[in-house]
Amino acid sequence: MEESQEFAELWQRNLISSPDGGTGWDLINDEQFLSGSFDLNIFGDVVNEQPQSSTSPPTASVPVATDYPGEHGFKLGFPQSGTAKSVTCTYSSDLNKLFCQLAKTCPVQMLVDVAPPQGSVIRATAIYKKSEHVAEVVRRCPHHERTPDGDVLAPPAHLIRVEGNSLAVYREDDITHRHSVAVPYEAPQLGAEWTTVLYNFMCNSSCMGGMNRRPILTIITLETHEGQLLGRRSFEVRVCACPGRDRKTEESNFGKDQETKTLGKTPSTTKRSMTKESSSSTPRSEGSKKAKLSASSDDEIYYLPVRGKERYEMLKKINNGLELSDMVPPADVDKYLQKLSTKAKKDGQTPEPKRGKKLIVKDAKSDSD
Repeated sequence: MEESQEFAELWQRNLISSPDGGTGWDLINDEQFLSGSFDLNIFGDVVNEQPQSSTSPPTASVPVATDYPGEHGFKLGFPQSGTAKSVTCTYSSDLNKLFCQLAKTCPVQMLVDVAPPQGSVIRATAIYKKSEHVAEVVRRCPHHERTPDGDVLAPPAHLIRVEGNSLAVYREDDITHRHSVAVPYEAPQLGAEWTTVLYNFMCNSSCMGGMNRRPILTIITLETHEGQLLGRRSFEVRVCACPGRDRKTEESNFGKDQETKTLGKTPSTTKRSMTKESSSSTPRSEGSKKAKLSASSDDEIYYLPVRGKERYEMLKKINNGLELSDMVPPADVDKYLQKLSTKAKKDGQTPEPKRGKKLIVKDAKSDSD
């Protein structure tokens, strides 16, 4: 009780006089306060007031990139363009991939079957395609981030920009820190089926410190004003110096892969078969060569280049002799040789080779004998 009286005295010493000459303590009865009957509900409006929970859905740490048309049939379209070197933006439907140059206009068409609620927005977010990089935030490289681009609305680190729309809102998520840009959904104009949004990609795919040649996906979502998802589409993006050339090259490689799959061969199987064929065409051992030569037909004709007419005449005589020996029956070979030897002795014209060893005539003794 003594502590309560001390508190009351301290309160009275620090009172502020009211406009009518009274004190603040006159407005609140000290007996009610000290007895515990003081009504705290007079501050109820202040005490009970709490921040309202957000109606936006929680942000996913790993965004989903699968297509979801939703009840409104949300779809994307791209203007047709070829693979000429002069194009600055071109889309491949086979690859579902957009090829574009740095900071060039990329028109993307938004189509719906049923109009979304009033105040809906279209949001664009970039993520890395591969699972080992998807947790990282896609942002511009330090060089391009420091380079002024004239867009005062967009933060320097944001990769995706919206061109020609002052209502674009750039956001960095408080939890995942991912970058996105949203624009209000606009109904198609009279006579048109789609709404076009112009995007710019402000960093090359090959920039060090940025994407660093890592493939990215751009996710386009249709959302309500509160952030509720209505539809989602995604496509791959490559920012390069020559979009037409790169699209042509990747489509050609994709066609070859599809053809290989159609034939029932995987790339590894094709590589193994090519290795097998190349190894079979390499020179084999000497034994395999001899086996192959012996298995060849005797009727096959071979040509031998000879240097010098003298050697040619000599080899020609040898060839003629072999041809004649093939025509003579084996049983009569010895008879012909004896006749030739006898005739040579009579004429005294035993032929001797100009080079190499001397010919040994049958029935004649060699020098060693």
